[in-house]
Formats: sequence, C-alpha cells, structure tokens
Amino acid sequence: MIRVVLADDQVLVRAGFRLLLDTEDGFEVVGEAGDGAEALRLAREHRPDVVVMDIRMPGTDGLVATRLVCAELPEVKVLVLTTFDVDEYVFEALRAGASGFLLKDTDPVELLHALRVVARGEALLAPSVTRRLIEEFAARPEHRRPDPGALRELTAREREILALVAGGLSNDEIAAHLVISPATSRTHVSRVMTKLGARDRAQLVVLAYESGLVRPRRP
Repeated sequence: MIRVVLADDQVLVRAGFRLLLDTEDGFEVVGEAGDGAEALRLAREHRPDVVVMDIRMPGTDGLVATRLVCAELPEVKVLVLTTFDVDEYVFEALRAGASGFLLKDTDPVELLHALRVVARGEALLAPSVTRRLIEEFAARPEHRRPDPGALRELTAREREILALVAGGLSNDEIAAHLVISPATSRTHVSRVMTKLGARDRAQLVVLAYESGLVRPRRP
C-alpha cells in the first residue's frame, strides 16, 4: 500500500487526485493539505511514502515545504506538481531533494505510474522535460557553483557513472553501456550518491550540471 499526502491549495484539484487514488488498488490517501505548513505537519504525523506537493501555494509554499520534508524526513519522497514545465521553483525543489515533478495536466495513468516509481525510492526523471528544466537553470551564471569538494573524491569511473546518470540512463542501461553487471552498476551509483550526499538520482543530475561535469546542450 502506497500512502500519500496531497498538498494543493485548490480543493478541486485535491478532490480529483483523491478520487483517482481512492478508486485505484494499492494507494491510500492519509492526508490533505492546502499549504506547505500543513503538508509538513501531515508528513511528520503520518510519515507517508509520497507527498504530492503543489509548488505554488499561499503562505508556506511548496518549495519551502519540500526543503523541510526532504531535510527532516529522508524516508518520505516528494513529487512536485507544477503548471509550468520550465519553472525555477521546480528546479530548486529538485535541488532540495524532490524525487521528480509532474505537470498538473498529466494523464491519470502517468500520475499513478509516477507515484509507484517514487515510492520505490527511484527518481522520476521524465527524459526530456526534467533534463531540459535542469539544463535551463543550471546553465545560468547565478546557479553555477564551483566543483564541490565531494566531486573531487569521485574516481574516474564514478565520474563516468555520474555523467551517464545525468544523461538519463537507468542502472541496467549504464551496465550495458560500460559492459559491467547490473549489480556493479547499482553499487557504483550508490557509492556516488553516498559520496555526494545526494538523496536520489534527481539530485545527482542537478549536481552533475551545476558542477560542470555535464554541460547543457546548445540548440
């Protein structure tokens, strides 16, 4: 059973999501919030598997709530909802530890799939949209950061692994690309995450771009 908290300031949006999840086997809505402060309170109280977080809410917004949930409750995953596919707030949410994001007009089947992916502890990296978002904002001068000290601790192979993760490859695809076993690929990715203090693959992608290891593609 995947336990979910819904956070959105629009009652009708929450009602629609709840109806969808209530009629689908394997999901339980354990709380609803109209702002970020309430979302944080419910996350602390219920320790859900996933918080579906609207990024733009009055009062405490979804970005602040995402930072706090990810910092305080590492076992709780955050799936961000947004109206815009290229949104700086969403980029900051991914940097803070959100496992991915969806547009509010996403097909219901995609939402259910996203919840299952995130609940398994994987990052939801929609191949084109998420990487375009990260490329867009990580490339801006005000977002570029010096190569973090932890990145210098990576071996050459681990840097290669990080670049492949940033390219959107799964563990199995990395294994095939490097001609190694899937278990070895998983071990490498896990070590990179540990060394960089990354919550999940989404944060690895952000770090890869911000450090300059991977450069945004030019039109």
